Amino acid sequence: MTSTPIELIVLDMAGTTVRDDGVVERAFQRAAEATGVAAAHGWDAALQYVRDTMGQSKIDVFTHLAGGDRTRAEEATAAFEAAYAELIATDGAEAIPGAEDLFRAQRAAGRTVILTTGFAPVTRDAIIDALGWRELIDGALSPVDAGRGRPYPDLVLAAALRARVSSMSAVAVIGDTASDVGSGTSARAGLVIGVTSGAHDEEVLAAAGADVVLGSVAEIRDVPALAV
Repeated sequence: MTSTPIELIVLDMAGTTVRDDGVVERAFQRAAEATGVAAAHGWDAALQYVRDTMGQSKIDVFTHLAGGDRTRAEEATAAFEAAYAELIATDGAEAIPGAEDLFRAQRAAGRTVILTTGFAPVTRDAIIDALGWRELIDGALSPVDAGRGRPYPDLVLAAALRARVSSMSAVAVIGDTASDVGSGTSARAGLVIGVTSGAHDEEVLAAAGADVVLGSVAEIRDVPALAV
């Protein structure tokens, strides 16, 4: 864990700052039914793969399920994004308790707050707008903005460049999946925090390399490096 003062907080969206409640899985089911992309694997195996790869770029997940067929993967990804947007429009988006307070407190302390996600920009922006977060954060990035999705370090590195941090040891990465944690450790972020409010449990997050595992973002105020 870093002793360098934190300048940038990089936070995942679904499962970390945005309540999921199975929306990702429901959107995946709709996409799979519409495109047949999971047929070769069987429903149970495909769903388990989606759970295991939560946090990763959706196009990468669907490319695997499509056996490397990029065209089919793009069709499935488009169907997924449309289904997710429809579900959000119907049910609404909900912040995980403590997320908005965290944004405000960290920015008031002079730190930059950037959200990252495996969703395409259109879905990402729909969630942010539905929650009214435009004025609460400093930016949001999708894999298309950075190069590669998680667990590669690109999203974290792109956020660090945008925030003009003094070093990667001044970056804190927070997420609910092993991919989120892996992205932070690969980028050599100074602090990587896992939260169990989403896809993966404490054991998985710790094994992925998290410096700290918490119940949710509401507990981040208790982390000395992020105290305000």
